[in-house]
Amino acid sequence: MSIINEFCKADKDVRGIARLTVRNAGALNILHTGAIEAVRLVLAELARDDGVRVLIFRCESEKAFVGGADIKEMATLDQTSAERFITGLGGLCEAVRQFPVPVIARIPGWCLGGGLEVAAACDIRIAAPAAKFAMPEVKVGIPSVIHAALLPRLVGAGRARWLVMTGATIDASTALGWGLVDVLSEPDKLDAAVEATVAELLACGHEALKAQKLLCRQWDELPLQECVRNSVTTFGEAFLTGEPQRQMQAFLDRKKPT
Repeated sequence: MSIINEFCKADKDVRGIARLTVRNAGALNILHTGAIEAVRLVLAELARDDGVRVLIFRCESEKAFVGGADIKEMATLDQTSAERFITGLGGLCEAVRQFPVPVIARIPGWCLGGGLEVAAACDIRIAAPAAKFAMPEVKVGIPSVIHAALLPRLVGAGRARWLVMTGATIDASTALGWGLVDVLSEPDKLDAAVEATVAELLACGHEALKAQKLLCRQWDELPLQECVRNSVTTFGEAFLTGEPQRQMQAFLDRKKPT
């Protein structure tokens, strides 16, 4: 299966691994309105395919993950069009966050502003040592908004404030230490690191991972006791899928003495 439009393409292999690639967006993979809408359309189509087990979000240029939103476009905006533009970008981030299966961000280089918000909306972030991270919006006269709200959950309130208030850049090793990045890998081994994580995910139950991702979102959004109550129902519903029965029995069978 493959999907392609002017600014985005995606394909799915026989294992159910989908790779979404932002394309034709310049050396730094900049998100303008056309690219934002193109990626959202592809995400929506992929989300409807229950054969997708993992999504890898990547970009055509190896210089960046996403180098941010298009400043040339934003410089022409007024209040109404600015709200429309940022709502579109927020919709893209939310489509990533709401995607039904795990999403891996492959980060070879710059990850700035709106690009860092997209990465924050992903479930797992795998980066090369040369990657750089920043929320530089305040340096061009605008605040960091929409899914920058995920940053305190990832790095803590103090570090999130430092990022969005100074606009300063941190390197990949700092991002790893802060919990913003999950894995660092040399550039020539970046795809191998992504593939190793994919293998870990494929070893898990498809329906169980979907349920786990939903629970993780609830942990971000709901009070503790509501999360606990909801999880009891989710746990019970898992047994309707047949996965626990199959995978627990397989585990028990492996443990039987030969």
